[in-house]
Amino acid sequence: MNSQQNIEVLKDGPYQVSGNVPLCEQIIVTDNQGDSVGWHTIKQYPVRQSYALCRCGRSKTLPFCDGSHVTIGFHGQETASQTPYLELARKITGPDLELTDVEELCVGAGFCDRAGGIWFLTRHSDDPTSRHIAIEEAANCPSGRLIEWDKDGHPLEPDLVPSIALVELPGLGIVGPIWVRGGIPLESADGHLYEIRRRVTLCRCGKSKNKPFCDGSHVHR
Repeated sequence: MNSQQNIEVLKDGPYQVSGNVPLCEQIIVTDNQGDSVGWHTIKQYPVRQSYALCRCGRSKTLPFCDGSHVTIGFHGQETASQTPYLELARKITGPDLELTDVEELCVGAGFCDRAGGIWFLTRHSDDPTSRHIAIEEAANCPSGRLIEWDKDGHPLEPDLVPSIALVELPGLGIVGPIWVRGGIPLESADGHLYEIRRRVTLCRCGKSKNKPFCDGSHVHR
């Protein structure tokens, strides 16, 4: 991780991104049954030293901020817990895997539903196929709500390059969250540093009740 890379949540304003953080747009790939199975990049933006990403959802220059938050009187108060992930997580223990789950981080990406669901698969993780699919599903979860752990207590998370992806949902006619990968530091408007994690998703519709993180409200706008 580049120590100069960071994201600052500006008070009632955008996310200020610094440090040449790569930015792209991605869509969810589904299989013949309609289950989410992977990611596909549809656009790569030129690398910039810094940029401001819209947080209110009303900019006319999306994904970038154009100052609309001022015009509409956007209130972006951060309400997310500062409690570390593992202290919030529910644990599901299987024969070969342990799943941690913080439901309030769910963004509705749907990767956890395939083959009976990740909770079922974890409980049957002595079966090699179930174990493989469970690990794959957790690894694709953009918010890091779901993490699989091996029997030695090691997280089975993907090694993601520090970058940001804008999750697009063209089939629904809406945009999804801002997917931050690779442990980029996130600083609140009042100066505290959120827990650094390999994967987090930030709200960009302005409707989340768990700001700055996405809570799936974009689906119900």
